[in-house]
Amino acid sequence: MGGPVAAALAAFKTNADAKGWSALPFFQDGSAERVAAKVDARIEAGATVLPDPENIFNGLLLTPLESVRAVILGQDPYPTPGDAHGLAFSYVGKRRLPASLQVILKEMAAETGAPTPKRGDLTPWARQGVLLLNTALTVEAGAAGAHLKLGWSDFTDQAMKAVSDTRPAVAFLLWGAPARKRAALVDAGKHLVLEAGHPSPLNRLRDFEGSKPFARANAWFAQKGLPPIDWSL
Repeated sequence: MGGPVAAALAAFKTNADAKGWSALPFFQDGSAERVAAKVDARIEAGATVLPDPENIFNGLLLTPLESVRAVILGQDPYPTPGDAHGLAFSYVGKRRLPASLQVILKEMAAETGAPTPKRGDLTPWARQGVLLLNTALTVEAGAAGAHLKLGWSDFTDQAMKAVSDTRPAVAFLLWGAPARKRAALVDAGKHLVLEAGHPSPLNRLRDFEGSKPFARANAWFAQKGLPPIDWSL
């Protein structure tokens, strides 16, 4: 009998909005079920897994494969209960915004002239086709990176390649070394690849601030006669 993550996976695979994603090998060859079983085993062992099972695939449902216009790649969900809801970098917690998200939103405001948001829920981006994807879809409370080696990364690689192969014109915003390594999965002749340092304040190079990913993405869309993404929140 499967646990809550296995149940969430089964529900995801039957959701009409998941059709494009669930056709990938990860969801067809048993890989997803094996990862879900590992996560459920951690829950059975007493670990608090985040986000809540019903939110694990939230980013994929809000941004179906056939609607992807941009990709922002994160590492794994926030490891504090109540903070993460299935979208990379997006925050729905009650405390001050996470440091990296503050840097991201400050950069967005500087580029667009929009006010710096007081809230961190990036759902409006996801609904416009911005795939907010983490390399691991789950984490454990108080243990960042705990699930990076459970097998989720196979899906991340397949998702990146599927977007590159099937979508006509996508802006890939790759921040930090782990994300930048996946640039090789993208057809740079077809898509826009914008690489920069990680937005973390601990990044000593400070090579995210001033990289203008949001403005450059919209300028590229304009060149192609495509509508911009409204990055304001």
